[in-house]
Amino acid sequence: MALIVGAGGFVRVWALGEVGFNSDEAVYAGQAAALAGDPALAGLFPVFRAHPLLFQAMLSFGFPASVSDTGTRLLSVAFGLSTVVTVYLLGKLLYGRKVGLTAAFFLAVMPYHVVVTRQVLLDGPETFFAAVVLYCTARFCAERTPRWLYCAAAVMGLTLLTKESAAILVAALFVFFVLRREFRIRLRDLLVALVILAAVVVAYPLSLSLSGWTSTGQNYLVWQLFRRANHGISFYAETVPPAIGPALIVLAAGGLWLLRGQSTWREWLLVCWIVVPLVFFHLWPVKGYQYLLPITPVVTVLAARAGVHVAVPWLSARRPAVAQRVRAAAILAVGASLAVPAWLAVNPAPSTTFLAGSGGVPAGREAGRWIAANLPEGSRLITVGPSMANLVRFYGHRKAFALSVSPNPLSRNPSYEPVDNPDRALRDGDLQYVVWDAFSAARAPFFGERLMRYVHKYDGVAIHTETIEVAGADGRTTPKPVIIVYEVRP
Repeated sequence: MALIVGAGGFVRVWALGEVGFNSDEAVYAGQAAALAGDPALAGLFPVFRAHPLLFQAMLSFGFPASVSDTGTRLLSVAFGLSTVVTVYLLGKLLYGRKVGLTAAFFLAVMPYHVVVTRQVLLDGPETFFAAVVLYCTARFCAERTPRWLYCAAAVMGLTLLTKESAAILVAALFVFFVLRREFRIRLRDLLVALVILAAVVVAYPLSLSLSGWTSTGQNYLVWQLFRRANHGISFYAETVPPAIGPALIVLAAGGLWLLRGQSTWREWLLVCWIVVPLVFFHLWPVKGYQYLLPITPVVTVLAARAGVHVAVPWLSARRPAVAQRVRAAAILAVGASLAVPAWLAVNPAPSTTFLAGSGGVPAGREAGRWIAANLPEGSRLITVGPSMANLVRFYGHRKAFALSVSPNPLSRNPSYEPVDNPDRALRDGDLQYVVWDAFSAARAPFFGERLMRYVHKYDGVAIHTETIEVAGADGRTTPKPVIIVYEVRP
């Protein structure tokens, strides 16, 4: 287990601060700074946004002292490695020590889990708490003692305080208990569990109420419910299986089929934990690369069960020692099919395209720090989209607005302030600098082109350019501009 955690830790901390934050990381770190009263960032990032604040509150203990990107990300790494240990305990509880070790090994080197838990995102801590909930629920089912149900309720409260979308996991447990009627929960025990859950979760709405930001929470709820789809319905099918590992998925699904004669409540619990969130997020219009991370512990446990218990009958009967070596080789092969992509993911080739949640934004930190060092205090900038605006705020300590933010309150994140008339703001000198970036321009070409029209109209002069080395078709690398700062003159 020490070797497994060591391997998982190595791929998670390797070159951890090589690339700066992405937009979401900047927002969560900015919230932590605001909670701590950091003088440079408190006025640029509101404390209350779309999600609860448990993880941000933990991060805030590192502020207002100077904290590097690497130091901030280490908290996410710690949650990721804790999830590896929890998966070991879960696999051991359900199927024995070998399954627990194998499942922990798979999760430790899984590209999906490695990439997300290297970032300052809510999904890594959410997955840890969710795995603990699953462990407590399994203990309740195995021992039929209410205290484990109460523990599951308390930790589910922490899961919800990390990210409210974890409510779908409550639905997954509800489906499981409805389908497996042998687990009859007494009304008294159920009420106690619900009271415990409510007592933990109430911390967030109570903080909203006491701070006078209740309307902000309501605005975020409306925005989350009615915002437009950001990806097509096939997004998860195209992006998540390669990140989880095709061999791992085949092993987990094959084990469910080959060992179907040995199915018990254990498999029902694990499958419900996968299917309910999978269906929900597939149908939910707003999709994110990291949203399905809470199902990964279950996938690894099911795959480990198959790797340890699926046997070739004729080989096991005649040559059991050879059968064990074949099984071990198969497990190592699946692990290698995960470890190699994970290593490539933490050492990515430079690119001018970016998928939110898949890592940091190349050159974003460097551009922001240049802005902080070279632009006058009080400067106001406009960017293509809010992602770059967040990086300018976090690293550049300057107020930035995004051209793509809609003036319609129902169509924008309530934290983002729109520019109702960018032409007039530039003409009157209210906005003095324009920041174009290739990543936002590739996602929203209309706004990228519109921003450049303003640059040309107001005699914009490029005063700083950030480039990355990109490999061409012939294999040679050439510098490619990805972020350009323009000074405009009304």
